[in-house]
Amino acid sequence: MPRPIQATIHPAALAANLARARAAAPGARIWAVLKADGYGHGLLRTAAAFAAADGLALLEFDRAAMLRERYPERRILMLEGPFEPADASQAIRERLDIAVHSAIQLDWIEAAAREAGAVPPAIWLKFDSGMHRLGFDGAGIVAARTRLGAFAGSAELGLMSHFANADRPGGIEPAFARIRALRQASPGPCSFANSAAVLASPVAHADWIRPGIMLYGGSPFESRSAASLGLRAGMTLASELIAVRRIEAGESVGYGATFTAPAPMRIGTVACGYADGYPRHAPTGTPVMVGGVRTQLVGRVSMDMLSVDLEPVPRADIGTPVELWGEGVPIDEVAAAAGTIGYELMCALAPRVPLRVAGTDAERNAH
Repeated sequence: MPRPIQATIHPAALAANLARARAAAPGARIWAVLKADGYGHGLLRTAAAFAAADGLALLEFDRAAMLRERYPERRILMLEGPFEPADASQAIRERLDIAVHSAIQLDWIEAAAREAGAVPPAIWLKFDSGMHRLGFDGAGIVAARTRLGAFAGSAELGLMSHFANADRPGGIEPAFARIRALRQASPGPCSFANSAAVLASPVAHADWIRPGIMLYGGSPFESRSAASLGLRAGMTLASELIAVRRIEAGESVGYGATFTAPAPMRIGTVACGYADGYPRHAPTGTPVMVGGVRTQLVGRVSMDMLSVDLEPVPRADIGTPVELWGEGVPIDEVAAAAGTIGYELMCALAPRVPLRVAGTDAERNAH
């Protein structure tokens, strides 16, 4: 028999989260962000769930080829543009929208366009509005537009940027002031809003929004839960109890004896560990649900197992179901307890964990 651990993807929840993004920005079109294998949910699986999106966005060119084969007519945006000349050629050949953040990318695109005798369907110039990761400054945007006009005049030319602090009150204001000044000299479609800006900053919605984490049921805000934002969990990680025992006051649990029982108590061992993608640094007190009852992790997470407090669940026994994250235990709560964010947990799910799609028998190879 296989280990009882399993992750379940919920396409209906993903589609509902996309509808929530649409409702938050009714005048904008949507790039559904599928990078990192659909935030760990599976590329083709999430692309299908986001059928109502206006386009798909990612950064991996091999994965873009898979999407283009499956969806010959869908708009696909490469969020970081080409990483080498071959990527620019692929973008033109497969009609991919391209983000451009540097002069060398313009060199590659120009060379590829001349070789192919064609231009990309759309080029999105990335403006560095203050994050200082990727992008041109204002003068660079103007120069790039001029250069593109000389060899790609028929391509749609857009402007995009990314906010460093959209999850904070007033956080987009310095960046958006720079964007607003630049937009006056940059006609064409614009795309600025990530999940936090979609939900909290309507002024930034522009022509296209680019929701990511909210589509998968995670909150982009530290102080606001996904449920309070009308979002549903796209992934459930579940397992079972594989052992139950009683320990006495003063006895410890797990490696390093990081938890010592304050009184006699029942503990359970769950078939899930850091080799499955559960965070090793999750401390005692991290929420978990056993048999539909919320309880807590105790002791240190091992490679293949973790321990839970069964005092709130007196009837729990071997085989009792355990939810590590999902609807009952929001992934953001687990992440916060472990000092990280839900994005990391979604993307870190290990290949050895079987994946199924709710309502089907499809397994991990449905990526």
